[in-house]
Amino acid sequence: MCWVLVALFLSTLSIRAQTITQTFGGGANAFSMDFVKVANPGNAPNADTIQSVGSVAYTYNIGKYEVSRDMINKANVFGSLGITLGDLSNYGGNGLNRPASGISWNEAARFVNWLNTSKGFQLAYNFSSGGIIQKWDSGQYTGTTQYRNKDAYYFLPNLDEWHKAAYYDPKKPGGAGYWKYPTKSDNPPVPISAGTSAGAVVYDNQSSPADITNAGGLSAYGTMAQGGNVSELTEEWWRPRGGGWRDNTSPMLTTYDSNPEIGSFDPSYANFYFYGFRVAMIPEPSTFSLLAVSLGGLVAFWRRK
Repeated sequence: MCWVLVALFLSTLSIRAQTITQTFGGGANAFSMDFVKVANPGNAPNADTIQSVGSVAYTYNIGKYEVSRDMINKANVFGSLGITLGDLSNYGGNGLNRPASGISWNEAARFVNWLNTSKGFQLAYNFSSGGIIQKWDSGQYTGTTQYRNKDAYYFLPNLDEWHKAAYYDPKKPGGAGYWKYPTKSDNPPVPISAGTSAGAVVYDNQSSPADITNAGGLSAYGTMAQGGNVSELTEEWWRPRGGGWRDNTSPMLTTYDSNPEIGSFDPSYANFYFYGFRVAMIPEPSTFSLLAVSLGGLVAFWRRK
């Protein structure tokens, strides 16, 4: 009987590891976000990129989907954020499950800050009283990401985190490494207007972006639409990634680089339809930690029996 319970527990962990759901807001303004785990810490960087990006020394989670308009609308009401969204009336409409485009990097960072404070966590990003993004002081950040507080739970993925989630595959045939496209493939994806096919992406002059859960392009870690749909803002606001629904394949390539200079992109600028984003967060307790705790509890239970 004990081992049956262990087997059931392991099965639950397996399901849990695939998708992690977090809930925010409340009442009529409650919404949830799904995250997938990006493990394999200490992976090699992508040598094909200009700055050898993609190496991440820790496990983290990243949004399975882009942030939707509904999430922003509900956060606006529940948290009084005042974030504006672009009008997509001429591009397929303003459906609630469509990507939250038409916001600036500053607004995306404010949304992430609210995710943290709504749960009692530390702000990720430090803004001046005039709304200008500031670096954190020494001791308040780790590594080279000086704009992210080290104690933040939710954050915008930096370039390495975004790149790894999109292209890296620990089980790639021939050995762990990077695919050329964020569809777990070295072949260009099929252009579609909407859908969930792993080898297809919303790009190539489509008439509009697709709903966040219907935009194709599954990566090795299970993220959707890191290529196409809307170009995604990263923590380095001057380096959006993945291309959008009107782009060709170039911005989706693992070797693509754009806006390498910090002054070339204004964090307060909001393209009315083209830029969106996804959220990342620190990992939940590891499977082995949870297993140890639970096995300890099971052993204690059976001893009492």
